[in-house]
Parts: sequence; structure tokens; C-alpha cells
Amino acid sequence: MDSNEFSLIINHDSDVPKYLQIVNAISNAIAENVLHQGDVLPSVNFICKTAQLSRDTVFKAYSILKDQNVIESVPNKGYYVANETRKVLLVLDTFKAYKEVLYHSFIKNLPDNFIADVQFHHYNIDNFKTIINNSVGKYYKYIVMNFDDDNIPEILTSLSSDKLLLIDWNIHSKSNNNYVFQDFGKAFYEALKECLYLLKKYKETVFVYPTYTNHPIETVSFFIKFCDDYNLKHRIITDVNEFEIEKSVAYISTNDRILGRFLEECRKKNFEPGEDVGFLSYNDTPMKKFIYKGISVISTDFDALGTKSAEFVVTDKPMQHYVPTKLILRESL
Repeated sequence: MDSNEFSLIINHDSDVPKYLQIVNAISNAIAENVLHQGDVLPSVNFICKTAQLSRDTVFKAYSILKDQNVIESVPNKGYYVANETRKVLLVLDTFKAYKEVLYHSFIKNLPDNFIADVQFHHYNIDNFKTIINNSVGKYYKYIVMNFDDDNIPEILTSLSSDKLLLIDWNIHSKSNNNYVFQDFGKAFYEALKECLYLLKKYKETVFVYPTYTNHPIETVSFFIKFCDDYNLKHRIITDVNEFEIEKSVAYISTNDRILGRFLEECRKKNFEPGEDVGFLSYNDTPMKKFIYKGISVISTDFDALGTKSAEFVVTDKPMQHYVPTKLILRESL
């Protein structure tokens, strides 16, 4: 086909990164037989001009598709569709740095003839319902990140249980569900035990759990249990307007906005993280080892989460697995 026959529409207001929109659009076109093996794709220059995108954005999308062996390139001739594929739906909550680790691990471990369509529910049950209802019967497998809404189980009944994998949070799951979960409770408690000797340096430990967070509340419950068990003075802050750092206090937070405020206040008050005040963050990202002198984290292995999810897609075997949670100590605590 002529490259100009393929219509690529980019939503510049979407939360989905533009390079992923390109990946999804080409993947959909292949799955829906709009594009076939051997078809020529639009040139980088053509997409940049018609979709008002940078060359880096288009190259990133094409590089991902090339890494998947979905497309190939020929010097001076351009890009073309390399393989017919099986299509997989990956439904995530939001696109954050640690979710990108999950995504790339998932993609990297899929065979050449598989492509993933990525969508985000943003903890909105109407979005979630629309995504699932519009996908029924269109995908080989469904990888779905759960969240706390009582309507979830009913919505998921439209998907065949042997083709569905629930990931991340064990909520609203059934005994026969396939899953790859992290443990937000006991594993968090055990990680805190590992850094107890550091928390004892401080006069108090404060858990900042903003009202707007979607992090499982069980983490707070296990924090309270931990502090009670080890006789640590502690409190919970849910109103971010009350968050103001004090000397000799250690802070734990599941939200990176709080980490930003913490570092800003340290600079204003001339506090040294790890000495005057402490900080323990939830969910590691590639940048947290470099921020300031390094941010201590409690985090599941998102690379392993993506790898196990890909394993479910390709093996056709039941899967029920918990990804380990670990403590990574850096200078902030």
C-alpha cells in the first residue's frame, strides 16, 4: 500500500505519550488488517509534518516497533510491516516512571509476533468499563491493573478468565484468577523492619498519605502496626497543607509530589537529608538513585512484574505469583 493511505491521528491533549499513540495506532492497524505484512509505513518526515510531532517522538515509536520485530527498515526505502501479530491489551492506572519500567520489561519479553496496546483507566470506573467493553474479543490476552471499585468484578466477567491476568494490587480478585501482585501490607512491614535502626535515629516517623493518593490503605495499617510493635513515635498526615518538615523527623510517603516538597523545604531550611531529617519513598524510579544524594525507597520489582506478565501471555499456563518487595537504602534516610 502507499504510505499516505495509512491515517495516523494523534490526540495532543491525551495523557498517553505521543510515541505510544503511534505504537498503538500501528499495532491496531495491523490487528484490524488495515496494514499487512510487507506494507510500507509513512515516513518519519511525513508523520512529523502531518501530525505535528518531533522527529525524536516518531523515531522512538518506530524504534519500539522495530525492537518488537513488528516493523523493519530498509535504507533509502523506509519502514514496512514485518510480521502478522497477536495483539495483547495492557491496561494500566497511570503512566509514571515506574510504570514505564513495567511497560518496557513487558514489551521486551514478548515474542516477535506479539504487540501490546496500552490504555490507562486513571482510576475512573467509567473509563475502565469503556476500555474493557470495547476490547472484548479483540485481543489474545488481557493484562489489567486493578483498583478499588466494587464494579470491577462485574465488568471483568466479560473477559475469559483464562485470557485475563490481574496485576499489581490484590483487590476484587477471585481464587481462580490469574495474577501477578505485589504485597502492600506484610512485605511493607518487613521492609520497614530492615531499616528500623535508621528510623530510630529520629524522634518521630511521619507517614504522609495524601487524601488524593490511590495507594492501598493497607500500607498505612501496617505502618501503624510496625510503629506500635517497635515503640516508635508516629503520626499520619493526610492533609498536605499540614506537611512542613521538622528537624529529627523521618518521613515516609507514597507520593512523589511530597518528595519534591520535602527536598524544597530541606533547601530552604538548610536541612541535610539523612542527617537532620529522613525520607523513605515508595516505588523506585530510574532517577531516585540520582536525586540529591539518592532517595531511599521501598519498591516492588516492576521489571519482574513486566517479565511475569509477558510469561503469562506466551505460555498459556495459569499464573498466580507475588513479586517481591525490597528496601533500597540510599543517603536520604
